[in-house]
Amino acid sequence: MNRKAERSGIAFDQQIAKFVVRGLSRTPITPNQVTTFSIVLGLSVAWLYAQGGAGAHIAAALFIVTVWLDHVDGELARATDRTSKFGHYFDHCAAMTNYVAMFIGAGIGARMEILGISSVFLGITAGVSIILIMSIRMYGEGRFGRDAMKQSPKAGFEIEDTLYIVGPVTWLGFMEYFIVLAGVGAPMFLLYVIFDFFRRDREGKHL
Repeated sequence: MNRKAERSGIAFDQQIAKFVVRGLSRTPITPNQVTTFSIVLGLSVAWLYAQGGAGAHIAAALFIVTVWLDHVDGELARATDRTSKFGHYFDHCAAMTNYVAMFIGAGIGARMEILGISSVFLGITAGVSIILIMSIRMYGEGRFGRDAMKQSPKAGFEIEDTLYIVGPVTWLGFMEYFIVLAGVGAPMFLLYVIFDFFRRDREGKHL
């Protein structure tokens, strides 16, 4: 497989992470430290969003970094031969925490706008849906194998990369609409994930 073909199967943000990890792997920084830092950053994002106002714009930029860091810790683990089941589980829980915290924080921050208190409900609904989606995927990795549950990037993007849109949506003042879409769309995607899980289970797809 040539390099161009190899890159075509890797998400664009993961390619950037690979480049950064070349230098990061020469430092004492560990993958779990990167993961821990992402959690601190993610909780900071939630707090800033919950405050509303100008803080939300800062939160949006930090959230983009948080999403990208989800690739960095894994790439660093592979580059330094520090992969482990705990590290994979920790990374998964960190991503889940960060995504859920962002939606709940954004929902709280939008409560003073036209949506009122319903924005909090929508944020929580999106957050709970994400917990269930990622938990099912994690369980599916154990049942069917990690590769079977992995979704190949399309045109250099993975499903999780849609979260990068949070930045522009916040900066352009459309976060309320995004909260509504997330509050409705996340439960619908959860239904798809549940259906896909049982489909795989019926078909007996294993590694």
